[in-house]
Amino acid sequence: MKYCKRCCYPANAKPAIIFDEQGVCSGCRYVESRKGILGAIDWDERERWLREMLEEYKARNRERGGMYDCLIPVSGGKDSHFQVYLMKEVYGLNPLLVTYNHCFNTKLGIRNLTNMVSAFGCDLVRFTSSPQAVKRLTRYGLRRFGDVTWHYHSGIMTYPIQTAVRYKIPLMVWGEEGISELVGMFNQDDMVEFTKKRRQEHCMRGFEPEDVLEDDIAIQEGVRREDLAPFFYPSDEEVEELGLRGIYLSNYIHWNAREQTRLMIDKYGFETAQERDRTFNLNDKLDDLCANGVHDYLKYLKFGYGRATDDASAEIRHGRMTREQGIELVMQYDHVRPHDLDTWLEFAGMTEQEFMSHVDPYRESSIWKQDENGRWVVKDTIGNHVHDPGVEDVALEVVEPWKPFTPSAPRSDLRTGGVKENVNLNMQSEYVLL
Repeated sequence: MKYCKRCCYPANAKPAIIFDEQGVCSGCRYVESRKGILGAIDWDERERWLREMLEEYKARNRERGGMYDCLIPVSGGKDSHFQVYLMKEVYGLNPLLVTYNHCFNTKLGIRNLTNMVSAFGCDLVRFTSSPQAVKRLTRYGLRRFGDVTWHYHSGIMTYPIQTAVRYKIPLMVWGEEGISELVGMFNQDDMVEFTKKRRQEHCMRGFEPEDVLEDDIAIQEGVRREDLAPFFYPSDEEVEELGLRGIYLSNYIHWNAREQTRLMIDKYGFETAQERDRTFNLNDKLDDLCANGVHDYLKYLKFGYGRATDDASAEIRHGRMTREQGIELVMQYDHVRPHDLDTWLEFAGMTEQEFMSHVDPYRESSIWKQDENGRWVVKDTIGNHVHDPGVEDVALEVVEPWKPFTPSAPRSDLRTGGVKENVNLNMQSEYVLL
């Protein structure tokens, strides 16, 4: 397997990644361009574009007597906190917050979501799928896509659009344009915005609810039309009549997740994790059972890399970690079987053997092979490429040595607005259903 000579990504990274003549991946080059190494970006000018745009939408909304100046899709994580902070505290808008409840909530995630709504004084609309529907959908996602979180992505990328149409809010404000940050899919000057096509291709794996209803696997799992209610995209006529637009803040401000997280911790009470199974990063993907657990374990089982690769590569690209340090962390975390898997198996009514039988067809032959005993083993790892030729030539200087934020003490006195500790789908005690 070929690996980037600057970060830790393999050539089979998803979505597609490419390497230049120096062996540096497109994701690294994209981050480099944002920092002005390859071409200067006038972030002051871009922030002015953003401010003028927001003032225009705010004035237009106030003129028609609307309640909300914009809509922000949120999870309650660090980025959600920062998006709401910018819109409410910096730019003076009144946003409507919208989230899709996937039903695999951590208590930490519920505390952070509640904290965000309370700290910024915003209204929140939340759609909660029934646990019966989630069971059918998560089993279907595993079998059809090798992904237990298909309904997560479908919900958060569709229900906010339904809500924008329902409340007649023409501006959606997303945070980081994440696909480019990972693999450099777009140029920084493209000013990519949210589209139905982008949602379908990259979040819903090419499937719309109508496709699911005709799928034999979905029929076998008993998926019903009503299970898919939050995933039906509004009609083209509805979207066009509203003039709906979805912008990414990272196109307009110099996005620095670490500094933004520090601000949200220090000033607004964002709570970090105490420890993680599959990565050293205690600040990301804290709200649910599957995102950092089963979902990223599946990524490793299919493609041979996982969440620690994502996190280490980000730190390397931003000059906070050497590639050698990143590789050490990847080798420590990426292969780990998460304890979350036991919880998911119990909820889904599936044995681990059955789970693996659904995963095996998705293993990429470029990285996995079966030994003489039929066991799956990796052909190669990033650990074999620490000192590849050319690595030193493209290495970045470490300008701010990485160190974790001090884990936050749980807010044990916080009342989470109707969350019942005994309603937990028979899951482990750290998970709750809201």
